[in-house]
Amino acid sequence: MDKVLIIRYGEVALKGLNKSYFENKLMKHIGSNLREIGKTNIWKSNGLLFASMDGFEEKEFVEKVIKVFGIVSVSIAYSFEVDMEKIYQVALEHITEKMEQRKFKTFKIETRRGDKSFNLTSPEISSKVGGYILRNLEELTVDVHNPDFKLYVDIREKCYIYSDKISGYGGLPLGTNGKALLLLSGGIDSPVAGWMMAKRGVEIEAVHYHSYPFTSERAKEKVVELARILAKYCGNIRLHSINLLPIQKEINEKCPEGEMTILSRRFMMKIAEKIAKNRDCSALITGENIGQVASQTMEGLTVTHDAVELLTFRPLIALDKVDIIELAKKIDTFDTSILPFEDCCTVFLPKRPLTKPRVDRIRESESKLESEKLIEDALLNMTVEHITFN
Repeated sequence: MDKVLIIRYGEVALKGLNKSYFENKLMKHIGSNLREIGKTNIWKSNGLLFASMDGFEEKEFVEKVIKVFGIVSVSIAYSFEVDMEKIYQVALEHITEKMEQRKFKTFKIETRRGDKSFNLTSPEISSKVGGYILRNLEELTVDVHNPDFKLYVDIREKCYIYSDKISGYGGLPLGTNGKALLLLSGGIDSPVAGWMMAKRGVEIEAVHYHSYPFTSERAKEKVVELARILAKYCGNIRLHSINLLPIQKEINEKCPEGEMTILSRRFMMKIAEKIAKNRDCSALITGENIGQVASQTMEGLTVTHDAVELLTFRPLIALDKVDIIELAKKIDTFDTSILPFEDCCTVFLPKRPLTKPRVDRIRESESKLESEKLIEDALLNMTVEHITFN
């Protein structure tokens, strides 16, 4: 008898003639996530994926697998040759083991018979296994409508018996929807935005802006740590770091004080667009959320978007802050995001930032700056770090 992980996917099942492509992507990512703890056999059968768990620690194995986008749920199952006497034995052992872990009084057997050549129907198998359990565990009763415990019997080329279904994140496998560049700050929002787009199958690279020495090395380390956490879900991340301080100094000297934030933001977008095009990224990703800060009013977002031609995803745009925080906690970025280290947006922060900028006036202020040279110099001094998911 072997122990295997049954892996279920969601939207992948709807991909028609492309289904195999998505399944193979999923299998590749599962193997990559498990590589740190060892190599295992992964295969597919009639709409499900399977991975051998023999020799692995269950909790660690499952945690690695459910971080793969595209997976809806997984179950730890016992696998053996199809035989009714063996099904009785394993079912009884499994329920007895679960009764030792938690209290329940009612149960139900649910059978799926993928192998139609087996001589019993699904209801007949459920009835026979349920009857065997009742004869051996008198303290239990059957409740087919609202049971305390469900035992699943899945008959395919082999028989699989399991009970618990552990939820995954769903979505689509990484790399099936192109590549985008994430503007990654040290705050709560941008890591969540990157995670959400990766969940839709988008491969992620990232750019981070700092104002060293006005901002500290610890602030940069915080962003690197956020990238490491994201890499557990998003795979390896190429992190570009740009010192924005020379640009901020120019803005501070030559433009109205209230425009500092919005002009800085436009430069961030322009630099990000150049990096994205050089790295074959088809879009930018930001953590912007309408109305959250002064630069994220509708007018501010309009002026920011005017700086670039590339498609820009803003997956958090209409979420409440509490919902973003819950997501950040769920993906383990929150505690790092709230570490009290400054970022480049705090440098030259205006007392009264402009909340209703106009494109024509902001362009007029920008014309006072040597924008192309400032951007070119920033890119020449860019550093790159490769963040791995292990």
